[in-house]
Amino acid sequence: METNKLFVGGLSWNLTWQDLKDAFGQHGEVVYTKVIMDRETGKSRGFWFVEFASVEDAVKAKEAMDWAELDGRPIKVDFAQEKKED
Repeated sequence: METNKLFVGGLSWNLTWQDLKDAFGQHGEVVYTKVIMDRETGKSRGFWFVEFASVEDAVKAKEAMDWAELDGRPIKVDFAQEKKED
């Protein structure tokens, strides 16, 4: 299911939200990035969400960035799925 929000996994802990915005912004307008932090350590868990202004931009970014190398690591990019409420 295509959405304007992407899940990005396998990221280096060295990356900042600005690094991610710059890398993904080459493929469309990034409106939001969110790092998922470990509650106990306070460090990045290695995955982020990147939200684009449009679904079309997200599709372009997914196609261009899936398995691309970022900070020396291959990253996995997929469309984010909404949390299901119980």
